[in-house]
Amino acid sequence: MSPTRTHFSPLARLLHWTMAPLIIAMLFIGAGMVATVSRAHDTLIAIHRPLGIALLLLVALRAGTRITRGSPPLPDDMPAPQRFAAKASHLLLYVLMAAMPLIGWAMLSAAGYPVTLYGPLHLPPIAPQNVELFALLRALHTWLAFALFATVLLHLAAALFHGLIRRDGVFSSMARGER
Repeated sequence: MSPTRTHFSPLARLLHWTMAPLIIAMLFIGAGMVATVSRAHDTLIAIHRPLGIALLLLVALRAGTRITRGSPPLPDDMPAPQRFAAKASHLLLYVLMAAMPLIGWAMLSAAGYPVTLYGPLHLPPIAPQNVELFALLRALHTWLAFALFATVLLHLAAALFHGLIRRDGVFSSMARGER
């Protein structure tokens, strides 16, 4: 029988700590983008679109890593409702991290705008050009951004709860490698 791992793999930790600030930045860039009509708007769009696609690639790699390498078990004394909340919130995070860039890409496709990665490098459209579809996807992108922000805040609160109050190793399983 192999020993139980107590920490996430180095790749999982690298992806987590790379994506965390990028996702928070994306949320604030997106909010700033829709709140301004200044020259900053074009700059924010030029950052938001390729960063969203980069995050889509990173979440695919992260999901693959999670599936193939797994995660450390939750503490045995963790109450069943907390176990359920932990698993459900992680699933929700992964779904939202993948859905946000895909919906953004589809929204731009429906509006007839290219997703410019860099200079002449554009992604192909993934949805038909349609103004009603654009409006629906834009609203969905907005509401899911709020949901992602709330889920990230709950994730942070849970991490701090485990690290500062329970001190049960859940926080350290992602914060540092095995010692």
